Order: sequence, then C-alpha cells, then structure tokens
Amino acid sequence: MNKIRSGGQIIWESLMHEGVEVVFGLPGGAILPTYDALAKYEYPIHHVLVTHEQGAAHMADGYARATGKVGVCIATSGPGATNLITGLATAYMDSTPIVAITGQVPTSLLGRDGFQEADVQGISLPVTKHNYLITDIHDLPMAIKEAFYIARTGRPGPVLIDVCKDVQQAEMEFEYPATIHLPGYNPNMNAPDPQAVQRAARLLNEAKKPVIVAGQGVSIARAEQELRELAEKAQIPVATSLLGIGTFPATHPLSISWGGMHGEAYCNYALQECDVLLAVGARLDDRLTGAFETFAPKAKIIHVDLDPAEMGKNLTIDTPVVGDALLTLRALLPLVEPNEHPAWLEQIAAWKQETGYRDILAQETDELVAPYVMRALWHATQGDCTVVTDVGQHQMWEAQYFHHVKRRSLLTSGGLGTMGYALPAAIGAQVGLPDEEVWVVAGDGGFQMTMPELSTVVQERLPLKIAIINNGYLGMVRQWQDVFYNKRHAGTPLFNPDFVKIAEAYGIPARSVTAKDEVYEAIQEAQAYRGPFLLDFQVEEFTNVYPMVAPGKSNADMIRRPLSHNLEAGE
Repeated sequence: MNKIRSGGQIIWESLMHEGVEVVFGLPGGAILPTYDALAKYEYPIHHVLVTHEQGAAHMADGYARATGKVGVCIATSGPGATNLITGLATAYMDSTPIVAITGQVPTSLLGRDGFQEADVQGISLPVTKHNYLITDIHDLPMAIKEAFYIARTGRPGPVLIDVCKDVQQAEMEFEYPATIHLPGYNPNMNAPDPQAVQRAARLLNEAKKPVIVAGQGVSIARAEQELRELAEKAQIPVATSLLGIGTFPATHPLSISWGGMHGEAYCNYALQECDVLLAVGARLDDRLTGAFETFAPKAKIIHVDLDPAEMGKNLTIDTPVVGDALLTLRALLPLVEPNEHPAWLEQIAAWKQETGYRDILAQETDELVAPYVMRALWHATQGDCTVVTDVGQHQMWEAQYFHHVKRRSLLTSGGLGTMGYALPAAIGAQVGLPDEEVWVVAGDGGFQMTMPELSTVVQERLPLKIAIINNGYLGMVRQWQDVFYNKRHAGTPLFNPDFVKIAEAYGIPARSVTAKDEVYEAIQEAQAYRGPFLLDFQVEEFTNVYPMVAPGKSNADMIRRPLSHNLEAGE
C-alpha cells in the first residue's frame, strides 16, 4: 500500500511505532509543520504543553525515570532548542533515556545565521549519547529508529534529532524500518567476563569487612532482587549512592543508608574501614568518595559497571567487571559463599548508635525545621509515594529523613545538580504514574526557577502535591558561606513571593505552615484533596545539613554536627 507521508507525519507515526504515548513540548515556527500534522491527522499521542522548553526536557526526564520508558520532548529551533540543553545535560549525567526532537531552519538557510538558527547539533554534542541533523527526509525514519535504540540500550541517555523545516514539509513513501545496523555500537555485549566474576567472588568470600555500594545502575538493570539476595546470602551491609536510594530497602537490617558528602556518618565510617568494596552501577564520583586518594584506603575495590569508561576513571580498581548489573549479580550469586560477619556488623551498629541522631534533630527544637517536615512526610505517606526533589539542603534532608523502600521512589538530579528540576520532573512522573501519589519537595530558590510550570499542572489536571521548604535563602550556598566564607552571605538571601497566593492565582489550593503542630494536618489535607495542592513550609532559616564532608577532604574528616541549629546560627 502506497503510504505517502510528510516529514511531520513521519515523526508522529515513528513515535507511535516506538510505543510513545506522551510528548512534552512547546511549538514554534521551525517545528510548526510537525505540530500541524499532529492536529490535522489527530495522532493518538498526548501532547503536554509546557511554559518553557527546559521544563519539557525535565518532564521527559521525570517520565522516563518513573516509568522506565523513553521520555520524549519537542521544541522549535534556536532558543527553543537551546532551552532544552540544561535538561539534556541533567539526563546525560544521570543516564536517563530521552529523545529530543527539535525544529531547524530550512536547509537553504543552514549556516547563514537565519532567524532562530543555532548549531543545535554542535551545542548538544557534549550532553547527548548521539545526535542527528536531518537535511533529507529519507534519513528521518531511520534516525528516529536509531535514536530510540541508542537512548534505551546500554547505558541509557538522551539523543537529539534536529529536523530542518523543509524536511518536515517534504513527502516520501513511508515505511518504518524493521531493523537497524549500527556496527560501531554494541550495547548488547554486556555479559561480564567469567574470570572477572570469579575474581570478584573470591575477594568477597575472603572478606572480613565487606561493603556493597549500590548505584542507580542497579535500578536501571532491574537488579534489586539479585542485590538483596547477594547481600543476605553473605551478610554484607549495603550502602547506596544518592541516585541509588531505593535500590535496597532503607529499613532492611543490612542497609547502612547512603554515604558521601552529606551521607550518614556511620556509612562513611564503614566505607573507610571496609576491606572489600563491591560497587555496582555507581560512578564513584567525588560527592560519594570525598578525596579520591583517601577513599576506602583499606579496601580491595570491585567495580561493576556497564560502561567501561567508568573503570579507573576516579579510583584505582582492583577487580573491574564490565557488564550489566543484573547479569553480573546473577553470575556472582552461585559463586559467593554463605557467610556471616558478626563482628563487622556489630561495629557498624555501634557507629550507627553513636551517630544516629536523626529523630533527635527532627524534634530538638520547638521551631519548625526542615528535618521535621521530611520525617513527617515519610510518616504521613508511609513511604508509599514517589518523591521528586530539587537540589539543595532540602534534597539532602529528604534523603536522610525519608526512608525509601521502593525502587525509583526518589527522583532527583544527582550528577548535574540542577535547581529547578523538581516541579517539571514531577509533572512527568505524575503523567507516567497517574495513580501514584507524587510529591514535589523543593527549596524556595529552586522552585522559583520553574514555578510557571504550575500552569502545566493545572492544564493537565494533575493531582501533584507540592512541598516548598522555604527558609528565605539559597540554603546550601548559604551553608557553604557559613562554613567556608566566614558567614558572608553575598547573593543568597531571597525575596520570595507569597507562594500561597501564587498557587491560588493558578487555581491551586495552598496553605502556609509556620508551626510544628500544623505539619501533619497540612500534609493530610493535601493528601485528601483530589487535585494539586501546595504547602509552603516556612522553616527556620539557619539550619544546616550534617554530616558534611568539605570538598576535596576525606570522608573520614566529617563535620558531624553535635550542635543545635541555634548554635549554628551564632546565637
């Protein structure tokens, strides 16, 4: 059957072939032929209109992380496309599969500084797994097929397709490719080397003080069950990276929480004292390790990762195991012997008892402090929700005080540390999980960066719950100024709008919370409301996040926080 299709039609029909149900985007002149095709032919793909293209990229990111599917965003040329870059960089750093489709000026204007022309291929090259500039309609179907394949396979990541306007208007006989041929890309070669697995098993069997560090790669590989079986079989305590939170239940007896700059002190002690460290799907970056040369100084390090570029990038690795986390753990399980490490576990328990002051910190003052809000949110939801955080102090407090037991229940920007991520990413997560309770946890500074996406919340009728941790500062930057710059608060005090009135202007019910005895009631009110609800928690302004490892310092040199927040503020 002859199927003559325009380039715009080909884009939508190709997305349908890839199982896409929703895209997040904002139209403009260079992408209008594609939008016109969506309207004219009524393709069964839901388009979510955003207020800013950065929001579209973060929504696609949140959708992908929450569902495990490829997120799709779409924008016009020039500023529309460049506005996606922060979101693509966020996804690239955190291995999130996204396909971004952008319009480009007609081929006749390429390189001539035409209206809204930008070298999007060049600009996006460092923050995408691959990208395309389509100047011939005959290349379009295969580019889309390849883009989805590259985005979702191997180490996931974003792919961008820049399509010239005249390509969208041109026509050709269309048939979606059944196969692809990418000889330089071999993502399925991910079974681990058996000899490397045997060496890893031997080290684990001989270990007296082993520790597992689980990163987001465990979740990407859907290897949570195998991780748990390995830990329980050999009685190995499990730490996570920030992005690895949820890969191992925080309430499990073998969980030692997460480590690094603001991780638990007892977890850092265990990492520093272990004799064998098994890192699975974790980048072992500086926020986890502290100074590279001082991290886990007594340990033989086994590093399991799909990406060979991670091996030895930051640390000297004794046993590198390049392979998929699921396949590697399955290969390790029969080789690792049942074991017990009672003295080691007792030592960690003693460290936890010595440094386990979380509930004390949340309760120690009559003032409303952010840790109390985070603990209350955990109790109120029973942990049965998806939390999407922004970046800053609230992000660390959420990870410390909210015990995650479900996979993919914490979505956050880890590698890039993108303020403004939470609200749009939570919109994407809620679209992907319409029956799930989804909470935005954002600081007052980060929330203002993408606050206009409240319009998208209302437009899409999403029951999103929003908790703003409002301390009147760019809190984490202010904390660094306190610790490293003699409390010179340049550029960190914030002027905030009335967030309740802002929400009400969008038609979203909202409530300001200023006292501890209002917190639970306010959270429950938000939960009971069937639509979106915003809570403005006006918390004490000078509370700091502890423990803290100064940049470039050893994890052994933590500032452990013996002081009350009033003493921190110099009172």
